[in-house]
Amino acid sequence: MSYAELLDTMGQVNDLLNAESILKWDARTMMPSGGTETRGKQIATLAVFARDLLVADQTRRLLDGAERETAGAGEDSVERTIVAQVREAVDYHLAIPADLQRRRAELGTIGQRIWAEARARSDFQLFLPVLEETVEINRAMAEAIGYSEHPYDALMHRFEPGETVSTLRPLYARLREVLVPLVSAIARVEPPRFDFLERHYPVEKQHAFALKLAESVGYDLGRGRLDETVHPFEVSFTRNDVRITTRFYPDYMPASLFGALHEAGHGLYEQGVDEAYTRTPLATDLVGLYAVGGVSFGAHESQSRLWENHVGRSRPFWQRHFPQAQATYPEQLGDVSAEEFYRAVNRCRPGLIRVEADELTYDLHIMLRTEIEAALIDGSLKPRDLPEAWNAAVKRDLGLDVPSDRLGCLQDVHWSSGQIGTFCNYTIGNVMAGQLFEAAQADGEVAAGLERADYEPLRRFMGEHVHRHGRRYGRDELLRRATGRALDPEPYLRHLSAKYRELYALGDAA
Repeated sequence: MSYAELLDTMGQVNDLLNAESILKWDARTMMPSGGTETRGKQIATLAVFARDLLVADQTRRLLDGAERETAGAGEDSVERTIVAQVREAVDYHLAIPADLQRRRAELGTIGQRIWAEARARSDFQLFLPVLEETVEINRAMAEAIGYSEHPYDALMHRFEPGETVSTLRPLYARLREVLVPLVSAIARVEPPRFDFLERHYPVEKQHAFALKLAESVGYDLGRGRLDETVHPFEVSFTRNDVRITTRFYPDYMPASLFGALHEAGHGLYEQGVDEAYTRTPLATDLVGLYAVGGVSFGAHESQSRLWENHVGRSRPFWQRHFPQAQATYPEQLGDVSAEEFYRAVNRCRPGLIRVEADELTYDLHIMLRTEIEAALIDGSLKPRDLPEAWNAAVKRDLGLDVPSDRLGCLQDVHWSSGQIGTFCNYTIGNVMAGQLFEAAQADGEVAAGLERADYEPLRRFMGEHVHRHGRRYGRDELLRRATGRALDPEPYLRHLSAKYRELYALGDAA
C-alpha cells in the first residue's frame, strides 16, 4: 500500500503546484498591480507547502516502503521510475534550506512587478536590488545543492539535468562555427521586402488570427485559451487546462502570430501527456516544483520551436495559410504574395530583442545570456555591472549598439521571477527540434501532410515519441528512442544552412 499512498501524496503536491500556477497565470495576465505584494506571499505559501509535503517525515516513510514494494518491478517500469524521481526530489529539497525556497518564491512575484515598471521606464537602477537579491539567493542555492566544477551547473540541473558549463562549450562552439559566417554572408545580400509587416494591424484581428492558426496545428481550445501578457508564456493546470499567452503590437503583427504558435507548441506537449500520468510525478517537476509534464525545459522548448519555426515559418505553411491571412488583413496584405510573406517572416537581421529574433540569430542571444548568468553566479560579474557587460556582448555577437536598458538587459522576464539557469534550454530546444523534425520527416506520411497543411501525422509522431511520455524518460533517452541517438546539433545546422542559403541565394556551403 505504500506505493499507492505515495502516489496519492504526490497528487496532493501536484494540486498545490497547479494552484500556485493559477495564481502566477493570473498575476501575469489579469491581476491589478496593487495585488502584487500579497500575491507574492500567496504563491510563496503554496510553494513552501508543496515542498514541505514532499519532504515530510510521513512522505519519506511512504517512499521507503514504496522502494521496498517496487523492488521486484522491472528497472524501466513506471513504478520504479516514479519512486526514483521522488527520491531524487526529496534529497534535492532537503539540501536546500526552506527559507531560501520561500525567499525565492516571494521575490518572484514582487520582482516581476518591479521589473515591468523598470522595463517600461528603462531604469536598470530600479531593478538592481531585485537582481542583487536574485543572484544572492541563487548562489546560496547552488552551494546548498552542490556541484563538481561550476556553481552554475547546480542551477542548470533544475531545468536541464545533466547539462553543465563544460558540456555547453563544445555545443556552443559548433553552433557559432556555422551560424556566425552564415549571418555575416547574409548581411551582404539585399534583404527581402518587409514593410507590410509593420503596417497597422488591429489587435482584435491579431488575436483572432493567432488563435485560428494555433488551433489549426492542433492546440485544443476545449482545454485551453489565449490571453495577452507582457512576456509570452504557457502554463498548464494538468493536461485538461493548458493556457497560452502572446503579446500584441499594432504595428508589428509577427510578434503575436509567432508568439502564439510558439506557445501552442508548448501547449501541445502538455495536452498530449498520457492521461494516466495526471497528478503523478510523471507530470510534475518535483525538483523544480513546477506542475509541468515535459521531461526538461529544453525538451519542452523543442516543441515550441518546432511548431513555430519548422512548421510555422515554412514555405508550405504559408502557401496554404496565406489566403487566410490576406482575408483577415485585406488592406495590409492586399499587395503581398505568399512567397513575399514567407520570405519576410524569415528575414535574417540581427536585432536587440530575443523573443523577436529571427531563426538564425536567436541562438546568439541565448549564448550571451548563458555566459552572463554563469558569470553572475561565479562572481566574476557583479549585478551592478550587468548593463555594461550586456551591451558589450551584444556588440560583439550581434554587431549592435544597445540604446536603452529596456531594449537590453531589462528585456527578459526570467531574472525578475528568481529564475537563473534556464537560458541554455532555448538552444537545447532548437537543437532537439531540428533532430526530432528530421526524424519525423523521414516518415513519408508526415512530409506529405505538411505539404497539404495536414498536421495530424506530425502531431501523431510527436505525441507517440515525446508528448505522451511526460517525464518518464530523461532527455537523451527520449531522443534515442525517437531518433536513434542522443543530442546532436547537426540536423539543426543542416536545416538552417539549407533554408537560409536558399532564401538568400548563397549557393551550397563550401
